[in-house]
Amino acid sequence: MRRLALIVLLAAAACGEKEKEAAPQFTVEQHSIVVFAPGSPQASSITSVPIEPRRDMALRFNGRLVWNEDRTVRIFAPFAGRVLSIAVRPGDRVKAGQRLASLAAPELGVVQSEARKAEQDYALAEKNLARVQELFMAGVAPAKDLQTAQADVASKQADRNRTREKLKLYGKSDTVDQTLALKSPIAGVVVERNLNPGQEVRPDNQDKALFVVSDPTQLWFLLDVAEKDVGVVAPGTEISIGTTSLGTERVRGRITYVADVVDPQTRSVKVRGVVEGTNERLKAEMYVVAEVRVPAPGGFLVPARAVYLRGEQHYVFVDEGNGRYARRAVLPGPLTDGYQVVLQGLAATDKVVVDGSLLLERLLASKD
Repeated sequence: MRRLALIVLLAAAACGEKEKEAAPQFTVEQHSIVVFAPGSPQASSITSVPIEPRRDMALRFNGRLVWNEDRTVRIFAPFAGRVLSIAVRPGDRVKAGQRLASLAAPELGVVQSEARKAEQDYALAEKNLARVQELFMAGVAPAKDLQTAQADVASKQADRNRTREKLKLYGKSDTVDQTLALKSPIAGVVVERNLNPGQEVRPDNQDKALFVVSDPTQLWFLLDVAEKDVGVVAPGTEISIGTTSLGTERVRGRITYVADVVDPQTRSVKVRGVVEGTNERLKAEMYVVAEVRVPAPGGFLVPARAVYLRGEQHYVFVDEGNGRYARRAVLPGPLTDGYQVVLQGLAATDKVVVDGSLLLERLLASKD
């Protein structure tokens, strides 16, 4: 019996020691600090990292891509007429000087006739001047006739030059054919066509350009910038631009113009700039998000998973060293690239818990 009782006592003592070993080796101070005993296995599962100062921040603005008006032309008919033929379609690439359409324009025939008549009048005036000069040299014609002939040549030459230059505006010679060719003055892509075969066109009734040609490799962006952010955008500011067509890729841009007036409806300011480089995936009228990097007013960058919400308050656990972990309330800022901006509640030398916050929160709750 003695031996049996001794065995029972030894077994009970062994079970008590095991229970002590399995018990959590920690204490809670001030209802917000967990302190682990040296060598605690629970402490080894907790990972901490130092925080980083917030050096800059990203401001994002919504906008869209538009045609570069410096590389876009809108082509109208200078004369009334009827469309004879159309040589291009929207989306076609054209060269500078390429014909887009032909019109039968009687008014152009009048200009051509004037040019032809001016050439003939000038030739006749020169012949008359040569004849008067011969007579004057022979002493037959008076000086008055010579001066009159010289003045007539000068007048007819001025008329000839005027009609020649007028024809050059429309790319025509003095041949009378009444056919007006609409040509593209730049190389690019036909982005609009607003006429059909046989259509009658009139210069005083053209609400839209007959053709719009633009260089698709040179685009502008238009952004809507809120009043409070106007101070960070200025001509020359570099930005990065993203669209759904680019995926995660971004292109560079440069602001060239900031409007001087605030839109009374949206309370925003229009900002324009150029997209640098060429990318065929960018199209006019695409929506874009532009990002501007500016110096940050303050705060720290903390891995997003280190910050958690308890009730209506955000917290982090700060590693104070020697197995001490303190729960601290923080004021969060914006999220950026997997990091949470913390505006208040941390110091520059703090380390925060990124793995193990749930365990520490449970341990604190077990002592409440």
